[in-house]
Amino acid sequence: MQFILSFLSFGSLLLMAGFRPAASKLNPVSCRLWAEPQQPGIFMNGDFVIGGVFSIHFYTRSDQITYTSLPPQPQCSGSMDFRELRFARAMEFTIHEINNRTDLLPGIMLGFEIHDSCSAVPMAIKLGFQFANGKDAVFNDSELCVESAAAAVPAVIGDSPSTPSISMARILGLFRIPQVSPYATCACLSDKRQYPAFFRTIPSDHHQAAALARMVKYFGWTWIGAVRSDSDYGNNGMASFLKAAQEEGICVEYSEAYYRTQPRSKLERVANVIRRSTARVVVAFLASGDMRFLLEELARDPPPPLQWIGSETWITDPEFLKFNMCSGAVGFGIPQSVIPGLREFLLELTPAQALKSPLLTEFWERSFSCSLKGQSDFSGSARECDGSEDISALKNPYLDTSQLRITNMVYKATYAIAHAIHSIICKDTQCDKTIKFAPWQILNQLKKVNFTTKNGYRVTFDSNGDPVAVYELINWQIKKDGGLNFVTVGNYDSSKPRGQEFSISRPVNWVGGQTEVPVSVCSESCPPGTRKAVQKGKPICCYDCIPCAEGEISNSTDSLGCERCSPEFWPNTKQDSCLPKPVEFLSWDDTLSIILTAFSVAGAFMAVCVAVVFFKHRTSPIVRANNSELSFLLLFSLTLCFLCSLTFIGRPSEWSCMLRHTAFGITFVLCISCVLGKTIVVLMAFRATLPGSNVMKWFGPPQQRLSVLAFTLIQVLICILWLKISPPFPLKNLMHYKERIILECGLGSAIGFWAVLGYIGLLALLCFVLAFLARKLPDNFNEAKFITFSMLIFSAVWITFIPAYVSSPGKFTVAVEIFAILASSFGMIICIFAPKCFIIVCRPEQNTKKHLMGKVPSKAL
Repeated sequence: MQFILSFLSFGSLLLMAGFRPAASKLNPVSCRLWAEPQQPGIFMNGDFVIGGVFSIHFYTRSDQITYTSLPPQPQCSGSMDFRELRFARAMEFTIHEINNRTDLLPGIMLGFEIHDSCSAVPMAIKLGFQFANGKDAVFNDSELCVESAAAAVPAVIGDSPSTPSISMARILGLFRIPQVSPYATCACLSDKRQYPAFFRTIPSDHHQAAALARMVKYFGWTWIGAVRSDSDYGNNGMASFLKAAQEEGICVEYSEAYYRTQPRSKLERVANVIRRSTARVVVAFLASGDMRFLLEELARDPPPPLQWIGSETWITDPEFLKFNMCSGAVGFGIPQSVIPGLREFLLELTPAQALKSPLLTEFWERSFSCSLKGQSDFSGSARECDGSEDISALKNPYLDTSQLRITNMVYKATYAIAHAIHSIICKDTQCDKTIKFAPWQILNQLKKVNFTTKNGYRVTFDSNGDPVAVYELINWQIKKDGGLNFVTVGNYDSSKPRGQEFSISRPVNWVGGQTEVPVSVCSESCPPGTRKAVQKGKPICCYDCIPCAEGEISNSTDSLGCERCSPEFWPNTKQDSCLPKPVEFLSWDDTLSIILTAFSVAGAFMAVCVAVVFFKHRTSPIVRANNSELSFLLLFSLTLCFLCSLTFIGRPSEWSCMLRHTAFGITFVLCISCVLGKTIVVLMAFRATLPGSNVMKWFGPPQQRLSVLAFTLIQVLICILWLKISPPFPLKNLMHYKERIILECGLGSAIGFWAVLGYIGLLALLCFVLAFLARKLPDNFNEAKFITFSMLIFSAVWITFIPAYVSSPGKFTVAVEIFAILASSFGMIICIFAPKCFIIVCRPEQNTKKHLMGKVPSKAL
């Protein structure tokens, strides 16, 4: 069923194009084509006649097909496109120029056969068959179409729109008749499998789409609207653009299609979509006729100012300069050129010449609103042309030779075919017009052409029949008089290295005449320090800016993700760069360090002063009664305890870490050992007063020294094992604080550290117990009481030190340890030595043996 419908559809198309089956008996393998007499056009005979097809009108007159009678011949209708007429006459001019040359086809007269396709597929198909079969009404009963009589033309120039060109290319390709289009840009025509005989002098839309996407990205537009012609040109071109835009990260809010023959309701819907959209940039891949209808509809209810991006069909069309809403429009156009002698040729048209061609007649009558034949079908006026008409005074696209962009493409196409014919029939400057050749030979030669035109443009084709893509970036700028003008502001050359194809050469004026690039984004750019998070259900260009998480940065705009700083770095406040974390330790210039150092030095000085006092009064009873040797050793150890706290201040190093903990442990054990020795002496001394006791001989001075040495050596042994197995070491603590580094001393072995502290605590506890037992012994000056108080303070300090040490952050951990050392040291020196110094200095009368023995009533201290 689908095959039958397709067959009937194709049959209808042929009937619309004016073809009829032969009345005679049909042969299944025969190729029976019949063509009506030629349509109105522009003709000139020659040795070789080149075909030409241009869309001089926009419509064909449509009559209902009944399938019961022969359909009428399709005829063009509607307004005339004077720009397309200029293209047709440019072909005529080029052929005349070639005929006058002595270096190209010398002695050969080229002719032309130019037709109007009305921008319609049926007419294009009809012309394709006509060029393939000849203009005479004849039957062809040959077995194969390829063996039919010689084609009417060796090559064809045209058509301008892509859709008619595609239809014609399918017909001409069957017969290998080369077709060179100056204006059909559809990328689909580069497919040599479908269109083997198609060439063009204008770049493919594949390049234009890539250039447009690159330009949109260059100006930072990520949120755009898109509207296209609902035709091969628009649909294929927009598809290529959308693919390129997606690769560039550009989002499209809408993509609408319209064709001028569609109902007005469709046009209104497209216009309303544009009016309601949030995108401020619109890419219009529209044919000129479709764009004109759209702009006229938008002018009824103008939308907010829009930045228009145009395709080459309308961006360089002077007819659109009247639409001020398009001021600032940009788009790529074919480079403008100069064709010497063309304007003069166009001005040479006379009424007599115009009468020779219906197309030129219509042009004359429409331009001057008069009738050349006495009765006009085109001018709408009964006035006859009287010869006073001045063609040079016309202000229409026919005489607009200021740019000559597409016109130059016609010029190049005509020369390409001439060079191909020259390669077949000529050797140097000798040509033989009697040589017979087939169109496929022209086709092969076209693939090889490589020359420079008279006005300096290179002509060559790649394997797809396409030229090198070179565009000018056109900007519609406001003139001083308020009108619009085309200004070239940049270039695009596909032959340059990737990334260097697009360049801007001068400032661009944007919509409304502003000089700043308009903004068209769904979401504003995410600044450094944030990342993009796509909004649910929306394109990737619609996103929220989420601040980077703690410890992460993004140093570029519109970052897709955040990067985590390395462990020793931390983000700045803006989270756009990683900075080295500040290193924190208890430095010498820290206020807390200065205070602790002052107390440490003061404590050491106090111990020295007490030692001086004791040395000066070493023969006094109170000094002698308190075991002066152990007292001096205790003062020495207390001095070391005060000074060892200084090893905890400053930048930790390998040696300072080992020194601080071992020095602290050994000096404190020495100190506690002395206190323990004094406590034992007190107990032994009172035991010795009992009758028959000789206990003191077992704990005399040698034993006292030995006990202190033994207790200290045990601590030294613990420290040596600690340093040998796993010593303390400088450590960068990255875990406690995220934003800074704590430089501290790692314990190495926690067991070693707590063994040192535990041993000190054990001695302190033993000392406290013994002193507590001796607190009530009879004596006016019982040293055990003071030792008890000192050990009570010592124990309290170090018991509270443990939770404070564990919970204190950073450098305060070290400060807590220093404070514990100083507090316990001050507790011992004050509790043990302050009462003695007070008696020595302030109560010398009490510094007697009788008073100490309790034989003199004592006063409260």
